[in-house]
Amino acid sequence: MLTIERAIVDQIVAHARADHPDEACGVVAGAAGSDRPTRFIAMANAERSPTFYRFDSMEQFKVWREMDDRDEEPVVIYHSHTATEAYPSRTDISYASEPNAHYVLVSTRADDEAEFRSYRIVDGEVDEEEVRVVESYEPDSVD
Repeated sequence: MLTIERAIVDQIVAHARADHPDEACGVVAGAAGSDRPTRFIAMANAERSPTFYRFDSMEQFKVWREMDDRDEEPVVIYHSHTATEAYPSRTDISYASEPNAHYVLVSTRADDEAEFRSYRIVDGEVDEEEVRVVESYEPDSVD
């Protein structure tokens, strides 16, 4: 299950809407081993495409190095689908290289709502998981 703060969900959806009709992409970093996404990092889609995304290799190198320096890891790797459901494509599955990450997809195909779903993708196997949106990670938070 992915537990994620509402503010981060809102940032991911806003980025997806802003980049529409092209796919948006980025990561949410968190402390290594915590499984808690805390630091939103919007990245550029090097493909600038409505049907495909790719991190710019230099930007990705910089972001991953910064995460290493901060003892963080990519807890969430996200991107948007602009005309289809929020489900990983064969290409998405083939590029999934972080076995501990939650792969979030946001569909912006409808103007009035954004479909927000999360998956674990390991060795080509896709497993959808529940998404629990919380106001904060405080122990006494109210959903």
